[in-house]
Amino acid sequence: MIRRSLLTVLFFLFATHVVAEEPRTYVASRGELLYSTSCIGCHSTQVHWRNKRLATDWTHLLSEVRHWEGFSQLAWTDDDVVEVARYLNAMHYHYAASD
Repeated sequence: MIRRSLLTVLFFLFATHVVAEEPRTYVASRGELLYSTSCIGCHSTQVHWRNKRLATDWTHLLSEVRHWEGFSQLAWTDDDVVEVARYLNAMHYHYAASD
């Protein structure tokens, strides 16, 4: 009898937890949104994993993002440039970033 009661209580606790959990949705970062709306037209993932990378560390990656933002006349803020560089670093480069 105690075993059945314990199983019933555990079942209801587990069922309540499963019902209460909300579905998770993906929220893109600002850097990802900026990159996908402004850069992806000319860049495929191949540009980031090719053998002749122009960005060899965090400083060069930041410099490349800043260069192409200016070349494309995107009028991003410094924070926008950093966010795109962080997104690219997380997705492709994995350099030690300095703030």
